[in-house]
Amino acid sequence: MRVAQVAPLFESVPPRRYGGTERVVSYLTEELVRQGHRVTLFATADSRTSAELVPIVDRPLRGDPHWMSHALIQLEHVLERSGDFDVLHFHTDQLHYPLLRYLDVPAVTTLHGRLDIPGLEPLHRAFAHVPVVSISDAQRAPLPDAEWVATVPHGLPPGLYRPGAGAGGYLAFIGRISPEKRLDRAIEIARRAGLPLHVGAKVDPADRGYFEREIEPLLSAPGVVLLGEVDDRQKRDLLADALALLFPIDWPEPFGLVMVEAMASATPVLAFRGGAVEEILQDGLTGMIVDTVDQAVSALPAVLALDRGKCREEFERRFSVRRMARDYVRVYERVMDSPRSVAASGWSAGAASNG
Repeated sequence: MRVAQVAPLFESVPPRRYGGTERVVSYLTEELVRQGHRVTLFATADSRTSAELVPIVDRPLRGDPHWMSHALIQLEHVLERSGDFDVLHFHTDQLHYPLLRYLDVPAVTTLHGRLDIPGLEPLHRAFAHVPVVSISDAQRAPLPDAEWVATVPHGLPPGLYRPGAGAGGYLAFIGRISPEKRLDRAIEIARRAGLPLHVGAKVDPADRGYFEREIEPLLSAPGVVLLGEVDDRQKRDLLADALALLFPIDWPEPFGLVMVEAMASATPVLAFRGGAVEEILQDGLTGMIVDTVDQAVSALPAVLALDRGKCREEFERRFSVRRMARDYVRVYERVMDSPRSVAASGWSAGAASNG
């Protein structure tokens, strides 16, 4: 199968540090190539891939106010090459929607972010013919009129993370320092539990004020270690040596890739309920799900007592990149068979899949 993968231009594929969407695009692209498909990746010039790379810009556009111009140039490159492919797979939000009805080649779009944003519901009513994929069933809730054709949970290469024993003796927090990620909750949980907290996190410019006002004063608490934004190697070690990952979100989480990364590291997760959390974690097996800080502190001893080997086993069973690529091939086949009219009810590709 000839597949075009159209990646966001905000980060390299894979990203050097933070960047969940570009990371997943990389895993999918490399696994499709490994399975024998002919894949072309439209991405930044510094991306690393075994697929054919069509470079759009020299470096990632994170923070670039002129990113839209480059995104339109990328779209033009995809359209010029569209006849070379059996299917186009977009990971770039909705900019391309108006053009899809004029293409002869079928296309599908994975929506990677939160969807409870003003304007998205009328947009997907207007473009109800555009096939879209969710990364969790919970992600779909704000857009009942979208043309959902599948839910495909993310998957990771099995050798990317090493199972660890929690030898570092600390709790971990990984992600962005932002209001919805609630590092303040993690700090309070760790303080009340009497355990160190190691924080591998970045601060986006938009969240700088929040960080300085709400988080920075908390970082002087005993046991809190701010590592900054971590790369892949640092994250592997941070997760493998952690007693547990704290995921104290306060928003409708579309997926939560770091929970799967923790499972791959044989590290249990203590998470707050929200969005896809209940789809990713199996309460009492790979972690525990709570609603308040008090519940989190009370549940932490049980989380630390969970069988770490079971966490890794569940990762391998439910969240492998092999399974993700196989599910996307099913999506491609479906839109190729019916590119103009796909049943709106959709299906959940990853719900019962193994391996």
